[in-house]
Amino acid sequence: GISSYLGKNIISILPSQEILFFPQGVVMSFYGIAGLFISSYLWCTILWNVGSGYDRFDRKEGIVCIFRWGFPGIKRRVFLRFLMRDIQSIRIQVKEGLYPRRILYMEIRGQGIIP
Repeated sequence: GISSYLGKNIISILPSQEILFFPQGVVMSFYGIAGLFISSYLWCTILWNVGSGYDRFDRKEGIVCIFRWGFPGIKRRVFLRFLMRDIQSIRIQVKEGLYPRRILYMEIRGQGIIP
């Protein structure tokens, strides 16, 4: 995109004189900028460890604790605590195929379904 706008080869492997700035260079610039935003978002989620945490089931005291890290801010830490007797059901959703998923759902009395 930028090479076709300037008319110079910034990357010497690919010739940019064959690509017109309108409309091909504009589209390539848009995809490049979108790729930078998406990749920076993904790197931030990896570096901040978003979604990681633990589940603790304490049978002696009858307490269930769920902890997860979120994005930086006021609600970065997600901590849920409830009694085991408030658990109505536990469901497992399994999706096989190209992108397999396994999700554990707990239905809590008064709070709804928690994935």
